[in-house]
Amino acid sequence: MKEHLRPALVVFAGLTIATGAVYPALVTGAAQLLFPEQASGSLIIKDKKALGSRLIGQPFADPKHFWSRPSGTSPNPYNAASSSGTNQGPTNPALVDAVAARIKALKDADPGNTLPIPADLVTASASGLDPHISPASAEYQVARVAKARNLPVEKVRALVAQHTEGRQLGFLGEPRVNVLELNLALDAAS
Repeated sequence: MKEHLRPALVVFAGLTIATGAVYPALVTGAAQLLFPEQASGSLIIKDKKALGSRLIGQPFADPKHFWSRPSGTSPNPYNAASSSGTNQGPTNPALVDAVAARIKALKDADPGNTLPIPADLVTASASGLDPHISPASAEYQVARVAKARNLPVEKVRALVAQHTEGRQLGFLGEPRVNVLELNLALDAAS
């Protein structure tokens, strides 16, 4: 038995060190060397303070800011440690009530807005962490933000256009607007 146990323990220890320490250290080092911004969380830093990540949404409720897509994470919104959707189907009364409340909040914040409310402003993404909204969602909010900031609509619309990202590689995904980056540009412009 001893002749079988010792080699098994040696192999176990060797693989534990190789796959649990050496390999992760090599991959982390290579990532930091080749992709330092992404490996560090794609953080947006200003005055040595992290304002957020380009990859994780965050809540905005001030009328002077563009609002993010709702989060489905729990127990707190935009909780990166709990990436998940709500798993509520279209006939679930809780989802119906949540969407109705979000529609009411959008209409209350901008009662004169007659544009159709885009779906991504009232429904969470599959991860619950999406940092982007569609260009239609940004356009829906332009008049409210311009009015709240006392800025010309054209200036706000131009900022949205500057922060609209196209499809990846020209054909993957849909155009999108990073809400945090847009709101930071608005704060700098005001």
